[in-house]
Amino acid sequence: MTQHPDAKIYLVDDDAEVRQALAWLLRTRRLLSEGYDHAEAFQAEAAVWTQAPEAPCCVVLDVRMPGMSGLTLFERMQQLPWQAAVPVIFLSGHADVPTAVDAVKRGAFDFCEKPFSDNALVDRVEQALDRSAQVLAQQRIQRELQQRLDSLTDRERDVMDLVIAGLPNKLVADQLNISVRTVEVHRSRVFDKMGVKSAVELANVLRPP
Repeated sequence: MTQHPDAKIYLVDDDAEVRQALAWLLRTRRLLSEGYDHAEAFQAEAAVWTQAPEAPCCVVLDVRMPGMSGLTLFERMQQLPWQAAVPVIFLSGHADVPTAVDAVKRGAFDFCEKPFSDNALVDRVEQALDRSAQVLAQQRIQRELQQRLDSLTDRERDVMDLVIAGLPNKLVADQLNISVRTVEVHRSRVFDKMGVKSAVELANVLRPP
């Protein structure tokens, strides 16, 4: 597991003693947390509801709370565009285990049954942060790739599409009704803007993750 000094863990549980104990446990591994005593407060106040996280994060969420349940909150979180970068670990009492298991099937990272093993829970939190970091890194790569694609002119895009299809410069020129020299110029500009040195490398960059 990787160290994430800038990570944040959101603790959503109506039991103050549980929140305090979890916060202390996380501090022993140099992890920062924010506590919320009910789902409504978390939804109203946590930054993750209004903007995509810039650093790894996760939510430790009680299944059963007064007001909005943890499951309802989780369902709302699933609607966030960046939800994949915010893993959720459920805390469940014995009676809530089937509900927590169902939530995992629907995308939650994991669940821990109360009373939980301190080290096991924090281990899972760190693993959830690793997942969050991976998703954020992939999203950054995709944003940078889109910015590079947006910098291409229409003609450069035409040339790029034919180049990654495997056509040599002469056939690209014939299809676009331009000179081979013009193709070479556009091809060179595409490679520069996309940060690659060959058609194979360009195809790999554009391959879906």
